[in-house]
Amino acid sequence: MEYTVQKLGKLAGISTRTLRYYDEIGMLKPARINTSGYRIYGQDEVDRLQQILFYRELGFGLEQIKSIVNSPSFDGTQALLAHREHLLDRRQQLDQLISNVEKTIAVREGRTTMSDQEKFEGFKQKLIDDNEAKYGQEIREKYGDDVVNKSNAKLKNMTQAEHDELTRLAEEVNATLAQALATGDPAGPLAQKAADLHRQWLSFYWSEYTKEAHAGLAQMYVDDERFKAYYDAAQPGTAEFLRDAIHIYTGRRQ
Repeated sequence: MEYTVQKLGKLAGISTRTLRYYDEIGMLKPARINTSGYRIYGQDEVDRLQQILFYRELGFGLEQIKSIVNSPSFDGTQALLAHREHLLDRRQQLDQLISNVEKTIAVREGRTTMSDQEKFEGFKQKLIDDNEAKYGQEIREKYGDDVVNKSNAKLKNMTQAEHDELTRLAEEVNATLAQALATGDPAGPLAQKAADLHRQWLSFYWSEYTKEAHAGLAQMYVDDERFKAYYDAAQPGTAEFLRDAIHIYTGRRQ
């Protein structure tokens, strides 16, 4: 079956403006343009839009989604299987948050007690589950289950003050990296500051830091299209720049 922009928008529950924008950025092109100049979408485009909306619902940015669905290695069936796992993880996360809210209500009503650690367990577990869903397979293959499990345990036992510092560091890494990128010099002081901040950020996740592992992770940011899309979302070339800065910082490259 074929659809015009209006019909497909109505079917999918999105605006025609959104569909036109997806066409403009090269993420969802129509199958053809008819003699009247209307965009016409076929079954392949319907299926592709479904994938796009799945990724959007899971919190991916448009640049990330575009990079994924336009990749020559993109497999629709494998993507659906991954979506299913992500959604199951999200359901588990929501269940944990609901349980946290219900227990907090019970505490306020005087029916039970709750430690400060318990108050934030649901949020930290969500972060762990999000990381596992997005990057768990690659990270486990590269570093092994023991390293990843220790990292998750460290994050889960993090205090609220440590969690706040982790969030602050992540923001400072991104801000400093953006400033460093503008200089074009991965060996410059701003870029090396960004690399050092990145090391500090990693220390909240890793039970043990090594320069070799840091350099390897930086290379993964370039080799894995999802990491690359994340870092390049704000400015293309950011992933490569960060890798180069970290490789200089760790002594892998002079």
